[in-house]
Amino acid sequence: MRTTKGSARNRAKNRLYRKAKGYRGGRGTLLRTVKETVVRAEAYAYRDRRTRRREFRKLWIIRINAAVRQRGLRYSEFIRGLVEARIALDRKTLAEMAVNDPEAFDQIVETVKQSLPATVPA
Repeated sequence: MRTTKGSARNRAKNRLYRKAKGYRGGRGTLLRTVKETVVRAEAYAYRDRRTRRREFRKLWIIRINAAVRQRGLRYSEFIRGLVEARIALDRKTLAEMAVNDPEAFDQIVETVKQSLPATVPA
């Protein structure tokens, strides 16, 4: 007797169709097109998860730089001062503080200014 995939094939197809739910036209209904579209969508999703992290880091740096410049330092000086003052805050936290808690950010900037050497204008 010849064996076929039967229910396993149907499950596999249904899995693909669920992933393609909401796609327009044949991209959501035709098996061959669904396969191509789902593979491509997963590739974009993988790539863009990394891109999103990169974009957020850029945003945090821009926000920190703007806040620090208002207080008389440059971004690179500020980061160097953080290292020398042994303040271990990440950029996400610093950007959040700069936007939502300026008093605490002012205290950090003052600590950083004191830890910078005299050659760097504070």
